[in-house]
Amino acid sequence: MKLGRLLLLLFLIGPFVLEAEATISKNIKNLDREFWATIGHDAALQIGKTFGFLHDPSEKQEFSNGITVMKVRESELHQIGHLMHDKFHRCGGFIGHETLAEALEWANNEGERFHAKSMNFADYSINQGESVRALLTELSAPNIASTIQKLSSFKNRYYKSQTGQDSQKLVKETWETLVQGRTDAKVEFFRHSGWPQPSVVLTLTGSETPEEIIVLGGHGDSISGYFGDRSSNHAPGADDNASGIATLTEIVRVLMTSSYRPKHTIKFMAYAAEEVGLWGSKEIAQQAKRENQNIIGVMQLDMTNYKGSADLDIVLMSDYTNTEQNAFMGRLIDEYVKVPWGQDRCGYACSDHASWHGQGFPASMPFEARMNEMNRRIHTPQDTIELSRGNAQHALHFAKLGVAFAVELDN
Repeated sequence: MKLGRLLLLLFLIGPFVLEAEATISKNIKNLDREFWATIGHDAALQIGKTFGFLHDPSEKQEFSNGITVMKVRESELHQIGHLMHDKFHRCGGFIGHETLAEALEWANNEGERFHAKSMNFADYSINQGESVRALLTELSAPNIASTIQKLSSFKNRYYKSQTGQDSQKLVKETWETLVQGRTDAKVEFFRHSGWPQPSVVLTLTGSETPEEIIVLGGHGDSISGYFGDRSSNHAPGADDNASGIATLTEIVRVLMTSSYRPKHTIKFMAYAAEEVGLWGSKEIAQQAKRENQNIIGVMQLDMTNYKGSADLDIVLMSDYTNTEQNAFMGRLIDEYVKVPWGQDRCGYACSDHASWHGQGFPASMPFEARMNEMNRRIHTPQDTIELSRGNAQHALHFAKLGVAFAVELDN
């Protein structure tokens, strides 16, 4: 009798159970979206060995240029990020793509990368010594530290969190205040359709050749933890990358208080969603390419305030960057910053400069240390300004370099 009732009950509720299972499966799939990533061979191989993310051999393609195209799920980004940070010392290390076609186009775009690496895009002479030195005296490490404190006070700046949106709103409002009264300046959100966090773009329109554009940027998001819901994790990101945004903000402040009027257009950018595949900078660089914008120089500031290398203060990344512009950067450091510097490699897609490089634009990434001596507390709740003795003296070197880069390239 009991067995009969049980069978009857299962018969009656069976369709509802199946429907519920289908709904749950659909919701999980929606929450765990799949996309394609371009990533270095070395990292892709290690990911396969460590986590077994290669769901099907057809979901991975390798190219002779060292790039692998592979399908990943959003839930896997936690483990990928952990591996990229701990083993390869990369803050990111891959570029996300919505479609396989886009990923394959990016991987095969060797001509654009060769152009971005080898071509001379501007006059790299140094002849603005008096103007630059006057501006450098106005830069303030306490101002940079204050902005780092404000940005790192958010629980996190994750690209899907409300605080990730609020922090970018703070950046926009801060930059708007700095350019107040300037008819040649505007600050806008660059809205992205795939996530809520916007990028922030400040444009100073050039007075003589506005069609030629200089870009200084860094990412505005922060991330912490490798498991669970990252939108609720504590990710102060003081070094990664409140330091870069704070350095950019101080450069803007000094240019504005000195009433500097650029000849070329200068853009300052706080990119969204760098930590999960360079999504924000990729979309901005793609738009620049579609519109045939004449980008004559890109400087990426991603982590500026942790002195990890005892013998060097600034390290220029030599891969996925422009050779001539890097040499120009080295001369600027010698002329104006006067600190020890060197070169290193950070691998495929280690920060937003790779987005510009992949579209054929000249980019450079001055970094705070050699990659194997970088801040190991990034992506944790311990990434606070206290790791830099509570000040921004190291970031001040990058603010000086940024001012020199903008003014010398502008003239």
